[in-house]
Amino acid sequence: MRRACRCLVAVALSLAGSACSVTRHIPEGGYFLQRVRIEDDKATPRRERIAASELEKYVRQTPNKRLLGTNFYVWLYEQADSARDNGWNNWKRRVGEAPVLFDLSLTERSVQNLKVYMDSKGFFSSRATCEVDTVSRRRRAKVTFRNFQGAPYRIDTVSYEFQDHSLSPLILSDTAGTLLHAGDVFDVSVLDAERERITARLREQGYYNFSVSNILFRADTLTGDNRVKLRMVVRQNLTGYDDRGRPRTEDNRVYRIDRINVFPDYDPAAFRTDTALLSRLDTIHYRGLNVVSEKRPALRPAVLRQAIPLYPGYLYDASQVNRTYSDLMALGYFRSAKISFEERPQGADSADFVPFPAASPTDTAARSSVREGYLTCNILCTPTLRQSFKVDLEGSTTSSFYGLKATLGYQNRNIFRGAESFDVSFTAGYEFMKAPDAKKKRATEFGITTGLTFPRFLLPWRTGRQRSVVQPRTKVELSVNFQDRPYYRRTLSSAGIAYMWSNNRYSSFSLRPVDINVVNVRDLDVSFLMVDNPDSEGEELTPNRYLLESFNTQFIGGLSFGYSYNNQRRNLNGNATNIRFNLETAGNLIDGVEHLFFSPSKSDKPYYTIFGIPYAQYFRTDLSVSRKIMLGGVTALVGHIYGGVAMAYGNSSSVPFDRQFYCGGSNGMRGWTPRTLGQGSVPDPHGSFPVQTGDVKLEANLELRFPVWGIVHGATFFDLGNVWYIRQNPSEYSDDAVFHFDRFYKQLGFNTGLGLRFDIKFAVLRLDWGIQLHNPNNPAGERWIHDFKWKNTALNFGVGYPF
Repeated sequence: MRRACRCLVAVALSLAGSACSVTRHIPEGGYFLQRVRIEDDKATPRRERIAASELEKYVRQTPNKRLLGTNFYVWLYEQADSARDNGWNNWKRRVGEAPVLFDLSLTERSVQNLKVYMDSKGFFSSRATCEVDTVSRRRRAKVTFRNFQGAPYRIDTVSYEFQDHSLSPLILSDTAGTLLHAGDVFDVSVLDAERERITARLREQGYYNFSVSNILFRADTLTGDNRVKLRMVVRQNLTGYDDRGRPRTEDNRVYRIDRINVFPDYDPAAFRTDTALLSRLDTIHYRGLNVVSEKRPALRPAVLRQAIPLYPGYLYDASQVNRTYSDLMALGYFRSAKISFEERPQGADSADFVPFPAASPTDTAARSSVREGYLTCNILCTPTLRQSFKVDLEGSTTSSFYGLKATLGYQNRNIFRGAESFDVSFTAGYEFMKAPDAKKKRATEFGITTGLTFPRFLLPWRTGRQRSVVQPRTKVELSVNFQDRPYYRRTLSSAGIAYMWSNNRYSSFSLRPVDINVVNVRDLDVSFLMVDNPDSEGEELTPNRYLLESFNTQFIGGLSFGYSYNNQRRNLNGNATNIRFNLETAGNLIDGVEHLFFSPSKSDKPYYTIFGIPYAQYFRTDLSVSRKIMLGGVTALVGHIYGGVAMAYGNSSSVPFDRQFYCGGSNGMRGWTPRTLGQGSVPDPHGSFPVQTGDVKLEANLELRFPVWGIVHGATFFDLGNVWYIRQNPSEYSDDAVFHFDRFYKQLGFNTGLGLRFDIKFAVLRLDWGIQLHNPNNPAGERWIHDFKWKNTALNFGVGYPF
């Protein structure tokens, strides 16, 4: 470990020393741009202060990126020989960066940009200055921008001017939802947001041609006292220009959908090159849809009807158009979908006036009318590959084993012409135990998993289409997995049905009313469950009876519910929140029936059985909350907390092993390998097989993510957590393994570490090196780790971010 630390220090010193020479090639009179800093106005109240991070995008010059505090990329670029054009020099130029030289004209333009931006936020008396330091370090420039916002202009009154009087009742009836209020700072971005809000609302009520350009604002700032009289002007629709170039306008029309044409097998290349294709197309009319295809459609028209909430005669609704796109892509059958509209031509003397659509009968505006137009909707869907295969090969290594796992999968995305997705996968795994005291050093695993997903709810009764339920799916699953471990053999069989759906925003739900698992354990060797006997004063070892019960053959039948909230997709480059909640119960229905009609087993334990197998009875719930806060364009700080609890009762004395919680691994306590931390502060629980699991889990993580180069990103993290048993049982395990509110915080494990992330677009490959700081399973007085050794670290591989 000391040798590795020396090597790291040597590399760091080399980088620092070499990076100091980046000014050698700076031309005479030039300065290397070392740093740009923006200072916000501390005199402005925090809720109205413009943050420095918000102003960065308006500065025209940005310094070179740095590596570990050094100008490594500039140094590497300057190592390239400009006289030679070969792979080595090209690599240096591609990875490195040309030095950014200080440019006074760009700095002055940046000052102007900052002033313009502060004006747009309502601070018209603002000013921006800059300070350039070229003295503190030779041939280097440090630029500091300082902003003074001053007193803001505030909205005094808001009034309306309707050039299109038919829109007056619609907009005035929604003033409660306006973003413009008297006393607010006059912010141009808020005005734009208000235009977009009104436009979106009108486009959901039939106004297909209405856009943000139909709304403009007039601001009167001459009233004094930093007050603005604001007037919103709602304009008519521009239809063209006359012979003299003067604009011609008319009131905005309400549009209805006239016909809906669906092309489920659309091939853009064929439509462009095959001139005879249109003559070969056939049309099937089904419940308002015109399904157009050359041959029999690959999807049944009923499936398309269920995914398209548009009907002829309906008012145009932009939200329903977006939902149509989402539902079509959620089928999993289409590679792309495009929805376009064409206005139906009408004569110049056409006078299709209809009553105002949103006015109530008692409203005086109800007597007004608007002109109505009609749209033809064309939905162009390009299918993806119907059948596909995949091969996954996964390798892993820890301090206790080497592992290799292969998966071969097949998928059919339209097996019954209803966008049903059928998938089956075969898995084979091999592990070699490195522990010298392991009786068996090899472990094997074989399994088959199959599932059939329907793009709708499969229920024994008919249900109408629910607008609040988005992308309903039903999945039926079957799987069998055989595991031959050093200390046991077991077969895991499962069957279940799951209903999944989401809402129009960020939440998704899942319900598994049928979730059956049968765990058949054979050849169990209890030696790996041996622990110190709590009742013995010596060093006598006995099996952990709680864990031993969790490994018994048992039938698990219950239901589970899951909820997920994730606004990451709507905030790809911004702050985001992710919440996951799961609740699972097992054995309650079976237990009720068994107590009513049957007697317990005649064996030494009075438990009930089903099909001759004892059934498990327990509940399990967990909650995970993570929050990402962007600190720049790519740099982010991510926090995560997790809590879970499980408890066995009734027919079970312990929670099944696979339903218990554990710490360690690539997604949790990264200073430990899986199942090697805990329970509580039990001293030295580790054996040749990791089985440190519990009924209670608490964990918190903090991670700083930052760019390194290209697709390579770095991270530094801090984790804390542990697992415990929930009940005291002095005859089976020590009280140090039980969760107690008055001392659990003393039993938390701590670790820190560094990580690399390789973002290859469709996936993120992750490598984390965790270093233990506090190990609660070490003897008292040795839990805080000061001498870092390899055994106190863990190297974890993962796919995707840990939280």
